[in-house]
Amino acid sequence: MPTFTAFVLAAFIGYGATWFFGMHEGNFSLLMLMACVVTGFYWLAEKFYFLPQRQRTFDELIASSEKRNQELAKQGISAPPEDLSKAQQAIIMQPWWLDWTAGLFPVIATVFLLRSFFFEPFKIPSGSMIPTLHIGDLILVNKYHYGFRLPVINYKVTQGNAVQRGDVMVFRYPPKPSMDYIKRVVGVPGDEIAFLNKQLTVNGQVVVQQSIPDFFDADQLRYSKQFEESMPTGSDSTIMTPIKKHKLLIDPVVPSFVTGIENFPYKGQCRYSVEGVICKVPQGHYFMMGDNRDNSLDSRYWGFVPDANIVGKAFYVWMNFGNLGRIGAFD
Repeated sequence: MPTFTAFVLAAFIGYGATWFFGMHEGNFSLLMLMACVVTGFYWLAEKFYFLPQRQRTFDELIASSEKRNQELAKQGISAPPEDLSKAQQAIIMQPWWLDWTAGLFPVIATVFLLRSFFFEPFKIPSGSMIPTLHIGDLILVNKYHYGFRLPVINYKVTQGNAVQRGDVMVFRYPPKPSMDYIKRVVGVPGDEIAFLNKQLTVNGQVVVQQSIPDFFDADQLRYSKQFEESMPTGSDSTIMTPIKKHKLLIDPVVPSFVTGIENFPYKGQCRYSVEGVICKVPQGHYFMMGDNRDNSLDSRYWGFVPDANIVGKAFYVWMNFGNLGRIGAFD
């Protein structure tokens, strides 16, 4: 077992190392599942086989010591009780290969369950969601808000809350599902979304943009035009009450037309022009945009996000090591 365990641990380390150095695309959810299964097997083996076996060995040692004392007593020799505490510690203690497998199972299982069904941390790698989220923000994502999903296969097992316009959502990037993206929902199934001349329209209703003081980007050392947008929320195309407000950036110098458009499912439901794009959101899909409207690679370029790609709803910045003032909830 020690040799086999060393091989298993080496396989996990090798997988992680080759993933870290970019030799292949890793799947952290699958890695956590496999770690949970393997350490769970060792934990069960320890609980029901290896630990009882070591306990029996110690019990036999106690019985042997008692038998020796009894034989000495028959001969009239009085022997002091033998101190077996060190022997007990040496026998009962887990060997290294169980300590690094069965011993880690409770921690791995707890992290796996929390990450898979409740909350998962993410790091913001780009500026596509500025000013709502900044580069380096460490955020929490609610994994059960839209319903519980099975890890790895992402199969939905409970209904949960409906996706609403204005939600900040983490999802699997449709052209490359191994990557996670974060954007804001601007269109739900059945919506007609238009983004023409930097103005968003949902089902013919103009989404109000109110100019607010310019945003100062401390990293770029420049100011950007900032607006407050009143997003019509609701889970279907008939509910248009504007109750959710958020900030966004629009660069008036950048042209309105979309370049570098990819081929994607239901592309025929989008119409592109020099003014921008108009799309009809298909059933079971969502239209996503970044709050940094002119610096966001989003649904305008690569299409709609299917429901099966949803990871969860982002809701809280729990740390930014460069700016502790970023900690807190966001809209």
